Amino acid sequence: MTIRLRPTTPDDLDRVLDAEAHRENAPFVTQWTRAQHAAALDHPDMRHLVVETVPDGRAVGYVILAGLAGARDGAELRRIVVTDKGCGYGRETLRLIKTMAFRDLGAPRLWLDVRTNNPKAKRLYEEVGFVEDRA
Repeated sequence: MTIRLRPTTPDDLDRVLDAEAHRENAPFVTQWTRAQHAAALDHPDMRHLVVETVPDGRAVGYVILAGLAGARDGAELRRIVVTDKGCGYGRETLRLIKTMAFRDLGAPRLWLDVRTNNPKAKRLYEEVGFVEDRA
């Protein structure tokens, strides 16, 4: 399994909204409007990225990184949504995001919030190296 991340385009927004609203994702993802996603595409503090398979380019999710401009306190993984569950795409996406944050963006820290009703995601985050910070 190989995936890549590419910038989200306006043509991707229907898929993004569908992924967010899907019954397996909606309980864990704050629902954004099309306008909010569209604004994030060009926001200097954010990267809105589609997760797609290689070589066929099939979209299997999306990611939003924030905190990329200004003060260098660290990057926030604001959102990760995977549509094809159980294929390892979430784990691989997290590895790519960590590489992007630390190597490509020079972030000193990568952080995220986890909803208490999502223990599966919390377990995955811990498995790929995230640690709980209660500060």
